Amino acid sequence: MNTVTKKRTLDELCALTQLNKRTVRFYIQQGLVDRPIGEKRGAYYSETHLEQLLTIQKWKEAGLSLERIKELLKFDQGEHVVPPLRPKQPGSVEVWSHIHIQDGLEINIQPERANMTPEQLRSFSQQVMQLAEQFSADNKGE
Repeated sequence: MNTVTKKRTLDELCALTQLNKRTVRFYIQQGLVDRPIGEKRGAYYSETHLEQLLTIQKWKEAGLSLERIKELLKFDQGEHVVPPLRPKQPGSVEVWSHIHIQDGLEINIQPERANMTPEQLRSFSQQVMQLAEQFSADNKGE
């Protein structure tokens, strides 16, 4: 088992992530990225630092704020689990799809939060409609 940790300088870390030094230092200051290992000229960065920065970049590109990213990083403990949703704030706006299946049966869904494309949502709705028709037919036959 290889336990050797790749030691990187700040310049190397910046080159790999395409971030500037100021941004990396800001992320460290804000608690988004761990402090470097060691001090002064002997300080170095590990794979963990690289992974933290790449994760921050991914979430920033997805449109998350640094505040939300910080919450997600605190929640993430190395597991690939969906983090808890933020509590709703007064005045927040949500977009829901309301799909009528049949009398008395409707679907309310947030496609973005459910991670569904319009095609997937359409397919899902059609499958629910077919299932509802089967239940209705079974109930009429009894």
